[in-house]
Amino acid sequence: MADTLASLRRYMVIPPIWLFLLACVAFFSVLTDDFLAPGNFTNILIQTSTIGIIALGMTVVMINGNIDLSVGAVVALAASLSVGLQDQLGTLPAVVVGLGSGVALGLLNGMIVWKTGVDAFIVTLGAMIGVRGLVFIYTGEQSFFAMDFAYSDFGMSTIAGLPTLAAIFLVFAAIMHWVMTATVHGRNAYAVGGNREAAEHAGVRVGRHMVINFMLVGFCAALAGVTLSTQMGASTPNLGRDYELWTITAVVLGGTKLAGGAGSILGTLGGVLTIGVLRNGMNLMQVPAFYVLVVMGVILIAVLFIDARVNRRGAGELRL
Repeated sequence: MADTLASLRRYMVIPPIWLFLLACVAFFSVLTDDFLAPGNFTNILIQTSTIGIIALGMTVVMINGNIDLSVGAVVALAASLSVGLQDQLGTLPAVVVGLGSGVALGLLNGMIVWKTGVDAFIVTLGAMIGVRGLVFIYTGEQSFFAMDFAYSDFGMSTIAGLPTLAAIFLVFAAIMHWVMTATVHGRNAYAVGGNREAAEHAGVRVGRHMVINFMLVGFCAALAGVTLSTQMGASTPNLGRDYELWTITAVVLGGTKLAGGAGSILGTLGGVLTIGVLRNGMNLMQVPAFYVLVVMGVILIAVLFIDARVNRRGAGELRL
């Protein structure tokens, strides 16, 4: 019975966060004049694409029962390598190195978690601090500016009228939704997060599976760093600071459990867009930026409280 309820919740067509998102859209549509302008929705997609790409990988890792706090530092590392190595390697090889750095760090994080049994929170917290320090050392605490104008133009380009960065985010969301709902890897992610011991008994290679997911979130963070640097035409050693917090907030708002075993890409997409709509709408209302943080904190706590109450009530009903 419990497994059936979990499956229905996991694959439901409209996650609850989308209802809240629609309510936010309606609210800001009434209170602001420009919120419904097509250009404003385009801005929201562009502004959320960076966090959104990271959140896709973070969703899989959190469903797996782990977490990755190093994603913000990886954003800065990948951006710095992609921009800083262009003179020596050329633009495309530099981008490959930047993306590879995220995959390599994900591999390292995953292997440490797997082989040592240390909690992913501690491992990736150490990686966050260490990688951020390496970025400052590599950059000399200076910003790098892209000398290849085609690199900078990419961040401002469009595909069929849709900003390229937004298109990349939406395409990756569609791919990840397919992976999590229609592949063995996706099913194993839920199984490992729901009951790791049972997954091992069922023949899932839990260690290798977790490593792959850490590599995935590392790639997503590196890709976000590269796309963000194309939008800015530069990289800074502070790039991506606090992104891990915004990413986790978006994933949790989307319904993914911190303990693992439940969540969805559609829910995460709704969580990312909700954050974008709230920040954009409050900005149009000229609300000071720090109030946005207060509102997001309150909403996140409320979501976790409601979820805990619903789960507790459901468990009580099952026991009866």
